Amino acid sequence: MHAFPALRLADASGGIDLPADAGRFDSWRSGFRRAVLARVADFAAERCEDELGACGVEVAGDILTTFIDGGKCLRSTFMYLGWLCGAPASDAALSATASLELLHAFALLQDDVMDDSAARRGRPAAHVQFADWHYRRGLSGSSRRFGESAAILLGDLCLIWAERMLRESGLSRRHLLRVWPRYDAMRTELAVGQFADLATDVRELPTLEAVLDVARRKSGNYTVRRPLEIGAAMAGCDEQALAALGDYGCAIGEAFQLRDDILGVFGSPATTGKPSKDLMERKATSVVVAAHQMADGPARRQLRDLMASDRLDEAALNHWRTLIVDTGALQWIEELIASRVQEARKALDCGRFHHPVTAALLDMAGLCTQRAA
Repeated sequence: MHAFPALRLADASGGIDLPADAGRFDSWRSGFRRAVLARVADFAAERCEDELGACGVEVAGDILTTFIDGGKCLRSTFMYLGWLCGAPASDAALSATASLELLHAFALLQDDVMDDSAARRGRPAAHVQFADWHYRRGLSGSSRRFGESAAILLGDLCLIWAERMLRESGLSRRHLLRVWPRYDAMRTELAVGQFADLATDVRELPTLEAVLDVARRKSGNYTVRRPLEIGAAMAGCDEQALAALGDYGCAIGEAFQLRDDILGVFGSPATTGKPSKDLMERKATSVVVAAHQMADGPARRQLRDLMASDRLDEAALNHWRTLIVDTGALQWIEELIASRVQEARKALDCGRFHHPVTAALLDMAGLCTQRAA
């Protein structure tokens, strides 16, 4: 194991160490998030001025700047914690991990188009803003089509700029060479997971294992496992440490998506943007599929009728939620989340990481799996 300097909470101008007191991790995470968002905002502003200004859509830069502000920075946090598993705090590593926020912006921009989502983080989605710009200028053609195309192109730029920000972070070539295999795997898994998600239809229920596999590819690996592994590989962690972090990341990543599935059925408009969004969109999530598999004959017929219904009013949604609870599916998913958290804790018991990092990873496990939004 590496020898680490005295742990400190630094400002955004330098590398940020973890606090020795685990009770200060919430404060550390807030400071880290501010530092990451500041790095991304500065990088994006420079790119927008130098490269995006000539596109003829003057609102594009403002839309991107607003879009990347306000994220939770989960992926960047995991990547930086991975780095701290094998190396001391580093300003270059901070910039490198911040680049994941641009990659996440790419994923969200295109996800909103694919899901036809009207809002993101309490604001109109980017494609909606682009469509409004097109409409207000009285341009020819479909404003909706223009908005979707512009959002996809903005996402493409974010994908390119994310890798560029990583390459220009200040890390040595030796560090970056360790990144690319896992970085490519993460991007591939994200795209394949999106393909699989598109092909999933609640009217043709997949198996629960197939649903969980999509969840791991699209969300779990991308949110936790790969960022953590990328940071640790970048820092030079050995294979045993990477394997332990991979086990932790796989377990917490899956639990993160399972919690998201619960919120998609039982979350309030304040937490998910709209009530029962996954039921309204007939998504075959883990909660929906588990309820169908665990239901008795009469309940299963009622679930199928709800899945096939063209109109779902509040009474129908309440009935669907009640059926899910009555089958035991909600409790089963909660128990599955708890078991994944326990698996993650066991993975960290290998003794290969110093206490502040272990404490931080345990805190992040709670943040990802006990959240209300």
